[in-house]
Amino acid sequence: MKNKKALTAPCGLDCFNCEIQEDNLTGDFAEMIHEKLGIPKEEIPCKGCRQQDGKHYHLPPEGCATLDCVKAKGVELCCDCDDFPCAFLAPTAEGAGRYPHNMKVYNLCRIKNIGLERWIEEEAGEIRKKYFTGKFVVGKGQAD
Repeated sequence: MKNKKALTAPCGLDCFNCEIQEDNLTGDFAEMIHEKLGIPKEEIPCKGCRQQDGKHYHLPPEGCATLDCVKAKGVELCCDCDDFPCAFLAPTAEGAGRYPHNMKVYNLCRIKNIGLERWIEEEAGEIRKKYFTGKFVVGKGQAD
């Protein structure tokens, strides 16, 4: 797998754990995406937003506004910005069961607190797993 630091999106997503990241994409999953969405198979593997300049079938045609923002501000990650957190990172209920985007602020706060390397090695995969399989308890957050 490529460098996990390079595959950490500025918004805090762990692209190295994503199912469509080119090193993780299986032939069966690519076939399912192709059949369901009509995406040509050669366009399905994602190299990460930094490597593709925010242009991929799962992003808006004009690219990623969050990536454009961090580049314009000269920061690596959104948590390095004086305006963190901003509206680009706001969570929504829509799609929360399918997409990891509501994890972004949490990931960025952990990265800010413990550092990118430790987050990559110790937490990123576990956070994603708990996001999709954990249970929410009011006043407590996630419960196993």
